[in-house]
Amino acid sequence: MKLLIILFFIFLNYSSHAKTEGSKIIPEGRFAPLYGIEKDQKDFLIKSFRMDIYPVTVNAFNDFLKKNPDWTREKIARIYADKNYLAIKNTVGDSPVVFVSWFAANAYCELKKGRIPSTLEWEYVAAASETLRDASKSAPVIDKILSWYSSPAKDGEILVVGKDKANIYGIHDLHGLIWEWTSDFNSVIMTSDNRDDGDKSKGLYCGAGSIGARTREDYAGFARYSLRSSLSANFTLTNMGFRCAYDL
Repeated sequence: MKLLIILFFIFLNYSSHAKTEGSKIIPEGRFAPLYGIEKDQKDFLIKSFRMDIYPVTVNAFNDFLKKNPDWTREKIARIYADKNYLAIKNTVGDSPVVFVSWFAANAYCELKKGRIPSTLEWEYVAAASETLRDASKSAPVIDKILSWYSSPAKDGEILVVGKDKANIYGIHDLHGLIWEWTSDFNSVIMTSDNRDDGDKSKGLYCGAGSIGARTREDYAGFARYSLRSSLSANFTLTNMGFRCAYDL
């Protein structure tokens, strides 16, 4: 009888993990992001890849920490994460993991034989609605995303993955839950040598935010690019998590 009870709880734990994991194939396509298009350029070709259906959860990241204790809050070097790393509150196993640095997210994805998606890949998938592959110019979709961005989480509210409807690719929670790391989070605006950039990043802020943008009405897009340009790889934020992508 005891053995049956133990097996039941093992199965229950596995089932919970299974519901919040898995990936989907994202088909090849062409996409014009908010920033990064050169003059007279129309779009980019995004090759097919796989992407996690959900952001990485607390359960999944805890499993990673058990196998890789050097990435725990107690042992991680400050060069890889700031002092708020994994300062998690009001979460459950199916909550998205937050307060996680780019370095830790990258290590997690590499262990899964994957990587953090590029900004272009993330924006390509996030532009999809439930019925359209590219809804980035759809006023109703933009308004819906803006309503999410303008409604902060309530104190004590516990967020879990998968509460929204999947987009046309079968991917959940790209908007309205957390911010997510991308592999090249600040390269769209900044080059590897910031002496070459001059005042490029200033175009994202204040009244200059729409200069050089493809869709000037996409305020949520401006918010994402502005946030990315302000980050360093060891930063951790109360609402910053990640998901993984995989080459085919």
